[in-house]
Order: sequence, then C-alpha cells, then structure tokens
Amino acid sequence: MSHSSELAATARSLVTAGRGILAIDESNKTCNARFAALHIAETEDARRAYRELLLTTPGLGAWVSGAILYDETLRQSTADDVPFVRAMNDAGILPGIKVDTGTVPLAGSPGELITEGLDGLPKRLEEYRILGARFTKWRAVIAISELTPTPRALRANAQSLARYAKAAQTAGLVPIVEPEVLADGTHDMERCATVTRAALKHVFEALDAEDVDLAGIILKPNMVTPGLRSSHRASVAEVAEATLEALLANVPANVGGIAFLSGGLDDVLSTQHLQAMNAAALERPWPLTFSYGRALQQAALHAWRGSPREVPRAQAILAHRAACNAAAARGQYDQAVEDRPIFATA
Repeated sequence: MSHSSELAATARSLVTAGRGILAIDESNKTCNARFAALHIAETEDARRAYRELLLTTPGLGAWVSGAILYDETLRQSTADDVPFVRAMNDAGILPGIKVDTGTVPLAGSPGELITEGLDGLPKRLEEYRILGARFTKWRAVIAISELTPTPRALRANAQSLARYAKAAQTAGLVPIVEPEVLADGTHDMERCATVTRAALKHVFEALDAEDVDLAGIILKPNMVTPGLRSSHRASVAEVAEATLEALLANVPANVGGIAFLSGGLDDVLSTQHLQAMNAAALERPWPLTFSYGRALQQAALHAWRGSPREVPRAQAILAHRAACNAAAARGQYDQAVEDRPIFATA
C-alpha cells in the first residue's frame, strides 16, 4: 500500500502556516547531563515532569506543529494520566520520534562517525506508529577538520539516512533527514559552505537511489556559519545568503520542507537567522522553518530547575521563544516581537 499522499500531507502540515518543530529527543544520558548541571534530579520522573512542562505549555500548538520525542517520552503520560501522545494531538501538535541509536566511530576513518539504528528498524517503526508517532528523525554527524569529512564518510552517512528514510516511509511515517555539519571547529564560513554542499549532494543522490518520495520528507540541515571557535565572523545577512545558496544548489524543489537545526547558536541568533532567510529576496520552492532543541528549551529549563512553582514561568518563556520563531518562519520577526513581555504570551 502506498502512503504517498498521506506522507506529503503530514510533511506539509509540519512546515507550513508559520509553525515549526520542537526537538525534545535528547537521550536519557544527555538529558541527565543537562539536569546535573542545574542540580535537578537525574530520574525518570524528573524527565517526565520536564517533558510535561514543555508539551503542555498553553497555546504551544499555535507556534509548534510537531515535537520530536525520545522513546521514553513517547510512552509516558502527564501527572493526570493523560498519555503525552493524546495531549499533543489535542493541542494540535504531531508526535514524532527519534529512531537512530546514536553515533559510533566509522571504521577506517579516524575522527569520523556513523549513525547506527538500521538493525531492527522496520519493527521499531511499526511499534512507533501504533503508539501514535506520525514522523521520525535520524541524525547524521559530519565533522569539519583539516582531514575531514572524507568522501567515504559522506557516502556512508548519506546511505544510512536514505535507508532510514525509505524504511520510515514504508511504515507510513514522515522521515526528518538530518545531515548535520557540525559547527564545532575553527573553519571559516566558506569551508562550511563547501562541506554542506557536498553533504547535501551525497544525501539526495542516496535518497534518489532508494526511491524515497521527496514530497514526503523534511530536510533538517545546518545553517552555513563559521566554526564556533573560528576567528572569522559572519553577519546574519551573510549566513542567510550562504545557507540559501547551498540549499538552492543541492535540494530538489519537490522536497516537502526544510526545518533548520540551531547547531549551537544562541536563542535569539537562531531566530534572527531564520527571519533573514525568510525575508531574503531569493525565491525558494520550499517552506523554511525551525526544528530547534536547545534554542527553544534552554531558557525554560534554566527557569524551571526542577521546581513545580516555576512551571508557569518556564512555560511562558518557552511560549515566547516559540512565538518568536514562528514569526521568523513567516518573515515577520523583529525587535518588537522579541521585546514583547514574556508573560503576555503565556
């Protein structure tokens, strides 16, 4: 049975109408590390309470179309015993699920990684669909150094992304395809642009080879920026131009949509970059929106710090950041939107 029209409709719903995707798919280990830094209990119940805070933020569905969950979160419920999946659907937020199992060193390629999770993937996808997931995510990691990335690593990661995407579509789930060129490093923006173009070229060649329906995928790329430790600096306008040029040269027009990762950029800068791309004069065939993790969560997490009394304030902060990014997805974000009183959005 073909899921083509259903997949395309789901993909469109994730990236249109000025809404974006909240990424809360950190592994238990990563979530616990962030909790530890703020002296929050590193327990399943604390993780559940935090994800409930995020997913039940009043009005969140006005700005967020979907949320990527971790396996644990997909199976959890609110303190009132409402399954998260039901709470999300009631709020107009589609449930998504991270399906890769993390990265390991790529044999024979020092300093390079490959993402695992293809073993047993069809069975897991079938279960996730039964549990209520409507879309999925798989992240490949591309590091920039003097010697990397190698063509071998680009090919290997692209092939894994394509095999995952085909399996997801076969199961009736929209795949988010994430080839992340890491911002870590001292490289300049031109080097990032070159690597981003090469990564995208390999990914779409592999997707074509697997006969993946591009209208039923979401691409989750990095923005083209200098490395975080680079002495080079780039303006918001320069990042927007370089990113759009890389995408227009390598991303087919029939891709369902593009939802950027924030890649270590701070909250406000992530929003400014998205605004600049949507306001740019360059015509583009796909919607551009956000799929941010820390750039949406971080300020709310710091406000909460595990305290039930701080839930309303943390939710208001998340709502504000989501509203700012939704405005940027429509090309309508400016300093007045950013400066709007935070509690006014809750």
